[in-house]
Amino acid sequence: MKKVQEHHLREPIIPDLLMSPSDQGDGDLEMEYPADRGNWTGKLDFLLSCIGYCVGLGNVWRFPYRAYTNGGGAFLVPYFIMLAICGIPIFFMELSLGQFSSLGPLAVWKISPLFKGVGMGTILIVSLVAIYYNMIIAYVLFYLFASLTSNLPWEHCGNWWNTELCLDHHVLKAGNAAVPFNTTNTVSPSEEYWNRYVLHIQGSSGIGDPGRIRWNLCLCLLLSWVIVYLCILKGVKSSGKVVYFTATFPYFILILLLIRGVTLEGAWIGIKFYLTPQFDHLLSSKVWIEAALQIFYSLGVGFGGLLTFASYNTFHQNIYRDTFIVTLGNAITSILAGFAIFSVLGYMSQELDIPVNQVAKAGPGLAFVVYPQAMTMLPLSPLWSFLFFFMLLTLGLDSQFAFMETIVTAVTDEFPYYLRPKKAFFSAIICIAMYLMGLILTTEGGMYWLVLLDDYSAGFGLMVVVITTCLVVTRVYGMKRFFRDIHMMLGFQPGLYFKACWMFLSPAMMMALLVYNIVKYQPSEYGSYHFPFWAEVLGILMGLFSCLMIPAGMVVAVLREEGTLWERIQQASRPAMDWGPSLEENRTGLYVATLAGSQSPKPLMVHMRKYGGITSYENTAIEVDREIEEEEESMM
Repeated sequence: MKKVQEHHLREPIIPDLLMSPSDQGDGDLEMEYPADRGNWTGKLDFLLSCIGYCVGLGNVWRFPYRAYTNGGGAFLVPYFIMLAICGIPIFFMELSLGQFSSLGPLAVWKISPLFKGVGMGTILIVSLVAIYYNMIIAYVLFYLFASLTSNLPWEHCGNWWNTELCLDHHVLKAGNAAVPFNTTNTVSPSEEYWNRYVLHIQGSSGIGDPGRIRWNLCLCLLLSWVIVYLCILKGVKSSGKVVYFTATFPYFILILLLIRGVTLEGAWIGIKFYLTPQFDHLLSSKVWIEAALQIFYSLGVGFGGLLTFASYNTFHQNIYRDTFIVTLGNAITSILAGFAIFSVLGYMSQELDIPVNQVAKAGPGLAFVVYPQAMTMLPLSPLWSFLFFFMLLTLGLDSQFAFMETIVTAVTDEFPYYLRPKKAFFSAIICIAMYLMGLILTTEGGMYWLVLLDDYSAGFGLMVVVITTCLVVTRVYGMKRFFRDIHMMLGFQPGLYFKACWMFLSPAMMMALLVYNIVKYQPSEYGSYHFPFWAEVLGILMGLFSCLMIPAGMVVAVLREEGTLWERIQQASRPAMDWGPSLEENRTGLYVATLAGSQSPKPLMVHMRKYGGITSYENTAIEVDREIEEEEESMM
C-alpha cells in the first residue's frame, strides 16, 4: 500500500500548456488556482458576468437617444466601425492582461511598476462611480416599491407635491378644446413626482445647499448596498452565481416590453423616428465621436472590471471567443433596447399629440419621468411599471458587482496575506464607507451632486488611463512580448487586425476623444440649474486627481530603485521579477527563469524536469525557447 502511494506521489504533473487538446477537459476549474484567491466555479460564470457588466443602464437610456440624435439608422455605421477600432481591441487587451497574470488592476502593474499609478487612478475612478451608481439603483428600488399599488402614484395630479402647472394626460386626451390653458407651459404628473416627491428638490437652492436627508431614499440606498454586499460576500463564487439571474432576466423583460411596445397604436411612429437613416449626419465629426464615446462607456473599458473578472479565469480560457460574444452581444442589446423604448415613445407621442422628439429624453429623465408616464397610459400599468424597474434593477446590480469586485480584488491582491483571509469583512468595510459617502446624494440637493459625479468622475480621467494602458503595453512592455504571452496562454497569436488597432488605431481614436472632450467642454447643468464656478472646479479636480496618480506612481517607483535617474527609470519600467502566470506549471518559456533550477540554458527542459511530460504542445514551448535565444543574441 505504501509503495502504491509513493508511486502516485512520484507521478509527474502535466501542465495544461503541455497537454494535447484531447487531454484538456473542462475538469475541475479549481485545480488550476490558488485556493486563497478564489476563482469562477464554471466558464459560464465569467461570460455572464462580463455580459452583465457591459449591458447596463446606459444601453436603455443612453444608446437609443444617441442614435436618434445622430442620424438614426445611419448612426449604426460609425457605431460598428468604432466598435471594431476601439471597443473589441481594448476589451481583448484588458481580458488578456487579467487572465495572463491572475492579478487585479493594481497588482497587474508588475508588468511595468513605473506605471502603477495607472492602477491607482483606475481604482479612484471606479470608487467615485460606484458611490453614485448605487444611488441610481436606490432610485430604481424606490420606484419598484411605488409600483406595488393598484394605481401608480404619478398617474394623476392633485397630490400634495403637485403644482398648478401639473397637467394630467387623461384630461388632455378627453378633449383639447376644453383645456383652458396653454399645454406648453405645463408639467406632467410623473415629472413632478420625480422632482418634487422623490428628490424633493424644491427644498434645496443648489449644490451648495444640500438641505435635509430624504429618509426614504436613505433607506433605499442602504438596501441597495446590503443587496450588493450579500452578492459579493464570497467574491466571484457568490457573484458568479447571482449573474445567472441578473444577466439573463433583463433580456426576458426587455423582450416582453418590446412585444408590448410594438403592439401599441402609434408604435411605428417612434420606431421610424429611431431608425430613419440620415446619412448627411455621417459627414459630421460629432457623430463619429458620439459613436466612439458610446462604445467606450457601454463596454466599460478602463474601469478595471474586465481585467478583474478575467483574473479569476483558468489560464487557457478562450477569451478571444468571449471577447466577440460579449462585445457584439452588447451592441445587439443596445439596438434591441432602442426598439423597446421608441415603440412606447411613439405610442406616447400619438396619445399626447406631440412630436416624438419632444417626448424623448436621455439619462435618468427617460427612466424616471418619460417611461413611467408612458406606463400610466397602458392597461395594467403597475405591472408594466414593476417589470420595467425590475429590469433596470437587474441591469444596474451586475454592473455594481463588477465595480465592487474590482475595488476589493485590487486591494486584496496588494495585501494578500492580511486581507484575503478576511475578504468578507474587508468587503463590508468598503460597502459601509461608500454608503456613508453616498449619504449626501440622499439629501434634497443630492441630484446636483450626482450630476457632478456623473459628469466628471469618469470623463477625461478615464480616457487618460486607457490611453496610458494601451501605450505602456504596446510600447514599454512591447508588442512582441505581449503577443508571445497571449500565444502561451491561448495557443495562437492575435492577427494583424489586433496589432494595427493596438499600435495605432485605438490610441489615436482615444486621443481624438480626449481632445474633443476638452475642446467641446461644457459646464454641468441640471434642467435650468447651472452649476456655480466652485462646483465646476471641484469636478475638474476630480478628473485631474485620477490623472495625477500616474506621475505620483512614477515618482514612488523611481525612488525605490538605485542608480542614476535614467537607470532608475529603466529599471522601474521593466517587468517585476515575479511578473507572469501565477502558477508555476504555466510558467513556460521566458518565465521558467523564476523556477528552481532555471540556470539551465534550456527553459523547456527545466519545465520538463520539474513537471514532467512531453506532449503535442512541445513545439510551442520549443518556439518560445528559440525566441528567447534570438533575443539574447540580438541584445549581445
